[in-house]
Amino acid sequence: MTRPISTDRAPKAIGPYSQAVEAGGFLFVSGAIPLDPATGALVDGGFEAQVRRVLDNLEAILAAAGCGFADVVKTTVFLADLGDFAALNALYAERFSGPVPPARSTIQVAALPRGARVEIEATARLPER
Repeated sequence: MTRPISTDRAPKAIGPYSQAVEAGGFLFVSGAIPLDPATGALVDGGFEAQVRRVLDNLEAILAAAGCGFADVVKTTVFLADLGDFAALNALYAERFSGPVPPARSTIQVAALPRGARVEIEATARLPER
């Protein structure tokens, strides 16, 4: 059984997909880009501001499913420029600070939607209900 998860605390999907889907005891969160949930616009302020907004959006979606960053088991990070890797790591470590950080892949891509510099997708373990 699958169940879509959505929240107005994160941007609405900009295509035919769910913000996240519960399935088989896991939460699969679609790639989040740095859109302001109130306006739908890409945030201003450079790479660091974009990473913080993406992490805020992920946190809101995780919370809507009853999860948090500690429940995340895998992330995939897409960067427009691998030169931002060190800055990403510093900000990422602020949120994923538990004793077992999630597995992660980081990939440089040619472009991201709406000119974003970062996109992060995540898989989390759902709490037992």
